[in-house]
Amino acid sequence: MPLRLTNLEMPVEAPEQSLLGEIAQRLSVSQGDVLSWRILRKSLDARSRDRLKFVYTVEASLHDETGCLSRVEHAGQLQPYEPPVFDDPEPGPTPAAERPVIVGSGPAGLLAGYYLAAKGYRPLILERGRPVKERVPAIRSFDRGGEFQRENNYLFGEGGAGCFSDGKLTCRITGADVNWVLDRFVECGGRESLVYENRPHLGSNRLPLICRNFRRKIEALGGEYRFSCQMEQIDIADGQVRGLGTSSGYIRTSHVILGIGHSARDSYEMLLAAGVPLRARAFQLGLRIEHPQANINRHKYSRPEYLDLLGAADYTLVAKGQRDLYTFCMCAGGLVIPSVSEPEMFCTNGMSNSRHDTPFANSGLVVTIQPEEFGSTHPLAGVELQRKYESAAFRLAGRDYLCPIQAAGDFLAGRSPDQRKPPVSSYERGVVPLPLDELLPPVIVKAIREGLPLMDRRWRGDFLRDASLVGPEMRGSSPVRIDRDPASRQCPEIAGLYPVGEGAGYAGGIVTAAVDGLRSAREVVRQFAVPEN
Repeated sequence: MPLRLTNLEMPVEAPEQSLLGEIAQRLSVSQGDVLSWRILRKSLDARSRDRLKFVYTVEASLHDETGCLSRVEHAGQLQPYEPPVFDDPEPGPTPAAERPVIVGSGPAGLLAGYYLAAKGYRPLILERGRPVKERVPAIRSFDRGGEFQRENNYLFGEGGAGCFSDGKLTCRITGADVNWVLDRFVECGGRESLVYENRPHLGSNRLPLICRNFRRKIEALGGEYRFSCQMEQIDIADGQVRGLGTSSGYIRTSHVILGIGHSARDSYEMLLAAGVPLRARAFQLGLRIEHPQANINRHKYSRPEYLDLLGAADYTLVAKGQRDLYTFCMCAGGLVIPSVSEPEMFCTNGMSNSRHDTPFANSGLVVTIQPEEFGSTHPLAGVELQRKYESAAFRLAGRDYLCPIQAAGDFLAGRSPDQRKPPVSSYERGVVPLPLDELLPPVIVKAIREGLPLMDRRWRGDFLRDASLVGPEMRGSSPVRIDRDPASRQCPEIAGLYPVGEGAGYAGGIVTAAVDGLRSAREVVRQFAVPEN
């Protein structure tokens, strides 16, 4: 059985190929005795600014692994390694009358579709937006001042919101399902190191091609896409899904994987009216902070060569208080972008390309708000809270999707922003100086004003230097959960309806959403045979 070695430390200057020497030294063998090795995990240890290092976990195979274990003093850092086994069931005994339908082509729908197609189920993927090739020019046009397109924007279209949301593949879960998902991203165009990096990042410039490659593979395996096809009704009879009413006509199916994303507010309304069990859930909201990237690099790197080796520096910060404030979706060398799914609303997000090469850094600054604070017990009360402040942002900023902005120091001091000289921002369409405390619930404003100085103190005054705030930031997580049974992964009392991903309230990022979609697709396979037609 191979061995697993942890806490192998190497200076960031050292090439990965030199790990072989470190492995041999740790195991007290010659390099020739190491038959094979591969990296399982790689993370950056930046606790000492003067000596940054990578910390590796590796798998290694030797001629005499048992003897090595018995003679090497390892203090728990060396142990037998058995790779996690991917659960890949044989098709179930019950024939499926029709092929499964997947609503939404974001990460959850995409990986569910890939798995079902690979197993021979010929899934039909419905996407309300346009193919990614048409999304890119529409988004560029909007950023330069063009009209907002309701079904072809940063949030709707092939790849979903994940296609233009920076491409971070960081997640807190591990195991065979995560490995399978990361392998599929590599297969569709991601670099091989994605499978072991602690903070893997695809880049918003690479994601469109990766989404297109996923589609080509799904179609080659018998799957089908239908674009500009919005789910408008769900046909449920006697506790069983019978089909979907769509903008392109009725589709008969008894298996629907529902990966609508957390911005399909009209879909939430339709599902609730159809009797699908929805409930409000806690979600995160706040602002986005933007800094000169040079300031972040200077704070994190004590030596200029680190920038060449590691690229633009990032950060993760938490300010503990009555309400924790934490950074979210940090985009080193990135851009502030709009996160708009409805006309006459405005919300921010961030992205960065694979090179992290803009002079700006930005990150969400978010606080959790609980359902009892929404002002209503309605299942969609969180959605209405989002709409309230997104509408105010659109209206106060001039009704043209301009971005509200305020210097961080002015926000903290409660000073009105300087209308004559707004802070510089990466938001391409344009900014408007506004008091941002008008764009958030008072409890969230209070938490940000209490937490930001704590973050700045931790950074010895570097965090808020030249920083500005934009907002609101409302789309980091879903304010709605669609109930499902944890074993069958179907809605209670609605057989054949599988809510998945961020929009269903069960995921919080590209990989977790993809894994969630995969797991529901696997349950379809486990229960039902491949459709004959």
